[in-house]
Amino acid sequence: MQRFLQRYTWLILLAGALIQILTGIPSAWGTFQKPVVQAYEFSEQAAGYGFSILLASYGIGCAIGGFFQDKCGPRKAAFAGTALLCAGVALGGITPAGQPWLFYLAFSVPAGVGSAFLYPAVMSCAQKWYADKKGLATGVIGGAMGLSGLFLTGFVGLFTKGIWQSFGIRGAFLGLALCMLPICLVGSFLLQNPPEDTKQNTKKQTGLAPKQMIRTANYWYLAGAVALSTPAVQLFSPILVEMGAQRGLQEGQALWAVMLGSMGNAVGRLSMPLLSDKIGRKNTDQILFAALAVFSVCFWFAPGWWMIAVYVCLTVCYSGLAAVLPAFATDLFGMEHAGINYGLLALGQTVGSLSFPLLADALGLKQGRHALAAAAALAGFVVIRRVQTEKRQKPDVDAEKS
Repeated sequence: MQRFLQRYTWLILLAGALIQILTGIPSAWGTFQKPVVQAYEFSEQAAGYGFSILLASYGIGCAIGGFFQDKCGPRKAAFAGTALLCAGVALGGITPAGQPWLFYLAFSVPAGVGSAFLYPAVMSCAQKWYADKKGLATGVIGGAMGLSGLFLTGFVGLFTKGIWQSFGIRGAFLGLALCMLPICLVGSFLLQNPPEDTKQNTKKQTGLAPKQMIRTANYWYLAGAVALSTPAVQLFSPILVEMGAQRGLQEGQALWAVMLGSMGNAVGRLSMPLLSDKIGRKNTDQILFAALAVFSVCFWFAPGWWMIAVYVCLTVCYSGLAAVLPAFATDLFGMEHAGINYGLLALGQTVGSLSFPLLADALGLKQGRHALAAAAALAGFVVIRRVQTEKRQKPDVDAEKS
């Protein structure tokens, strides 16, 4: 298999892209929110927490999945992720109405963890095959993840407003699980790390072990930045259609915010890693955090279609930050433990995904959510400036022995 992949290296990117197109449920949650509220008899807040728990589970799953794929390889990690994801999505289709906590346990947790097992397996494997073009590998995989929202919006629409509307959102969950299973299984089978003697892998992979990484200031700055990037988009994704209606858009028009936001997600994930190859990861992240702060303020007041335009800009910045993270992590901490190190950084998403919605609800924030998002983006800018990029720290041999 390795010889075959050495000849057709592009298959790694294709497999990863196909997997990610099917697994980006968070980027399309605005499409799921209203049908879930209606079919499962949830309040808007309860359905929104389903989204937050999905994202939080993704962060935790990245840490577990990263460790798994470093120990067992990307193929086994991806197979495990496929099983969890497909089971969670299928269970979401049969969960009884009126029981949000059962929905969280049956759908949000396994789907989030399963997606997270797949992402570091795909991303780490692609970066190893394209060690000299990490921005390209990150961009292609990330761009596919962004396009996932566009695909899922259309897919769910077929079951809630289109030719299969008699099946509703439950049918959409079950149909999605059936689509995911064969594609993710085949894609997972193709994931295999390159052999030691490949051209892409001629440089010995070295880097910090996880326990060394978490003792560095850079780890805490970068994980904090991940947490601070979340509210600019995630505080509003579940209520995006409702916001559009409040600002003068019809429901069908408001759905354009979800679809165009997914396109913005793809643009950010594809372009920002490539930009970071040119101007550096830190500079790119500083620009993106500054833009998040500006657009968060604009989003506060933007009416109608302007709201959609600003939201697209927010998704470009947010997804760009997420897409640059894997390459930033390997620049700072090395490739040797890339999977688990990326997963530990993704725990910042768990913290941000849970803490900011809970804080906004505890403070009774409605319009004030925009101020919270802008403040978090400014804090993220400050935190990123603290990251030291001049020289990657070498493993502490004495600490490792101890």
